[in-house]
Amino acid sequence: MAGFQVESLADLSPARRAAILRRSQEDVSQVLEAVRPILAALRVEGDAESLRQHRQFKADLTPADLEATPAEIEAAYRALDPQVLTALKVAAANIEKFHKAQLGREMWAIEVQPGILAGRLTRPLERVGCYIPGGLASYPSSALMNIIPAKVAGVKEILAATPPGPKMAVNPATLVAAHLAGAQRLFKIGGPWAIGSMAYGTDLVPKVDKIVGPGNKYVTAAKLLVFGQVDIDSPAGPSEALILTDDSAAPRFVAADFLSQVEHDPESAAVLVTTSLDLAQEVVDLILSELPHLPRREIIESALMKYSAVLMAPSLDAALDFANLYAPEHLQIMTRDPFALLPRIRHAGSIFLGPYAPVPVGDYASGTNHVLPTGGCARMFSGLSVDDFIKKPTFQHLSYEALKSLKDTVIILAENEGLPLHARAIAERFRYT
Repeated sequence: MAGFQVESLADLSPARRAAILRRSQEDVSQVLEAVRPILAALRVEGDAESLRQHRQFKADLTPADLEATPAEIEAAYRALDPQVLTALKVAAANIEKFHKAQLGREMWAIEVQPGILAGRLTRPLERVGCYIPGGLASYPSSALMNIIPAKVAGVKEILAATPPGPKMAVNPATLVAAHLAGAQRLFKIGGPWAIGSMAYGTDLVPKVDKIVGPGNKYVTAAKLLVFGQVDIDSPAGPSEALILTDDSAAPRFVAADFLSQVEHDPESAAVLVTTSLDLAQEVVDLILSELPHLPRREIIESALMKYSAVLMAPSLDAALDFANLYAPEHLQIMTRDPFALLPRIRHAGSIFLGPYAPVPVGDYASGTNHVLPTGGCARMFSGLSVDDFIKKPTFQHLSYEALKSLKDTVIILAENEGLPLHARAIAERFRYT
């Protein structure tokens, strides 16, 4: 495939360097205008708007058809391959164990100065909505990754929503995964209709406090538009990985990891940055030799030519600098001592260390979360965690003497800001003393 070759990191043109760093970074501005009327209709008409959209799957659709029943969930357990059920249970246990380790103290307090006690509480959100991609494909792992942290955080009510297929059926693996993870209700509603229903509330779907979970550009646009009505997690785009190696890495491992990344989507990105020219060339040769025989070949070819690259770095320092600049969703480090580089990583969604930690193990079963920031958003966002489902209100208690010690400070600052009644609220307590 012409054009897929080793490139020198130091010699990249400004345009090529910018294109690699930018990758897809999907612009949803045009999609926003298509999604606005859907959300407006949901806000006014509620379930009737979802029924209109989903009648394509079942002509005589009723509101009851928009929610999975206990009987459907029981049938899904019976229909599911026992090996898949076992795998889901193993993955769920690891994800739950990792996220339980994220829990902190429910309350802490310090004495800021004598007589001033200040602290913070940890409280879970009341109700959250987890969007699980679906439709033509099934992503039960996304159900585990979105729902389990909410359950561990102590969220009282967890709703899930996923696009249905023909006859309003949902893949059994998705139903089972959502149930195993701890969702109390699962709605068979997709796209902006699911997001709007959970954001505004309908007769069927309760209003939530936060919506999490990846989806297509219409789901992303809907989440951005309802932000403020509800909280959301970080925007999600096509998957991406940066692989950083020296000459100690096994080329066949690197090639396999590179290809696993670009089978996701034509917009996906895989970038190898290595200090070894021989390894870089061998990885390119392995990929090109396998390409004609691979499933999803058209998707892979598109991803290879759009946003992927194999880069030869002049030094490990240069490779690290580029990795931090790229701020990848997934960062693989396959060097002689990957832990030595860990303190130097500033921006990454999830980091995979060594030859036996490929990205798919984190996608499914090592316990870390696969809902991660993309498109450079790892510079300011973290992956989904227990923290996404908790609030941290603060509290304070002051003695008379402590307030007296701050009286002049607060009054001066309040009057300086033109808020005399703020100052009065302090002064009133000392009027007769």
